[in-house]
Amino acid sequence: MALQLSSSMLRSTSRRFASAAAASGSLDRLQSTETFEKVLDKFAQIRACAVLRTATSEACPKAMQAAIDGGFKIVEFTLTTPNCLNHLTDFRQKYDGDVMVGCGTILTTKDAEDAIDAGAEFIITPVMLPDVIEWCKERNIVCVPGCQTPTELVNAYRCGAPLQKLFPGVAGGPMWVKAVSSALPFLAINPTSGVDLDNAGDFLKMGAASVGLVAPLFDPTAVAEGNWDQIAQNAAKVMANVREAGPYQRKK
Repeated sequence: MALQLSSSMLRSTSRRFASAAAASGSLDRLQSTETFEKVLDKFAQIRACAVLRTATSEACPKAMQAAIDGGFKIVEFTLTTPNCLNHLTDFRQKYDGDVMVGCGTILTTKDAEDAIDAGAEFIITPVMLPDVIEWCKERNIVCVPGCQTPTELVNAYRCGAPLQKLFPGVAGGPMWVKAVSSALPFLAINPTSGVDLDNAGDFLKMGAASVGLVAPLFDPTAVAEGNWDQIAQNAAKVMANVREAGPYQRKK
């Protein structure tokens, strides 16, 4: 399936998304508060995001399609994937209103601008970047920054991040999340590294707001061999475990 856009098509689509974002106010790329809340509600309802990085552009849409076919309704394209923004735009157009599409490995506000123009509905950073978090906060864009320690999680929250990504994984896994979320109940923690097909539900039951699935979902061998059925099966398995945990009660 050929999903890659030409450069001219991407520019045209990017302008359309940028114009729609700007229509709600004078600040560039400003989103409405309703859109902001809708994104957070979707995270609370679905509670799992498929996080994809592939070595080749060709593998990207096939792998993400397999995850969606297996049941994922929130997906993240990472900037380390060749032609990431082209693929993001394609999937946003194809699944708008059904599958929520975001962009990860955002390191600068320029990265965030490009991602929003391409159609990203949320922003993910690998580390705690106050300038990106604040840029997103000013524009009612959900930003989920990477944090390693309780201190970083709290600082991300104070900067305006409504969800905080736990990355990389920590010793103790779900029990670490339980301890931290119990002591700091205002946090909404999103573990990514260390989450697999079997323990995703455990993280959620122990207090995580949502989880991100990377290599356990997009098994590198399956991707290399083009075994998209295996990825769809992985997706179905983990989403079944996630659904058992039920929806997340947002802290408003």
